[in-house]
Amino acid sequence: MPAIFGSCLCGAVRWKVPYAPQWLVSCNCSACRRYGALWAHYRVDEVVLEGETRGYMRGDRSLAFCACPICGSVTHYRSVPGTDPSERLSVNMRMAPPEVWRDIRIRHFDGADSWEFLD
Repeated sequence: MPAIFGSCLCGAVRWKVPYAPQWLVSCNCSACRRYGALWAHYRVDEVVLEGETRGYMRGDRSLAFCACPICGSVTHYRSVPGTDPSERLSVNMRMAPPEVWRDIRIRHFDGADSWEFLD
């Protein structure tokens, strides 16, 4: 599959990833439930980001959720440098056209309690 592109509602923030992930993550933590995101995880160097975002860190401040300051769409999150050895960046695949991700397996993650996959 070729590169995948996504953008916020107004188009001011865009991302590009080089390939489709094996699965997407639907997390039930209080933030992800509200964002309605489907996360695809990548190494930081695999993601191209364009546009300015506004970050929000919560809890232990190890993740920064990033949103467009114009339309408010949550486009991605990244681990805060020094808090995660993998330094991942996760894009919200709901920012890509549905036909790109609709056939990718969705794994359910219990971020609210056990921090384990439920499937």
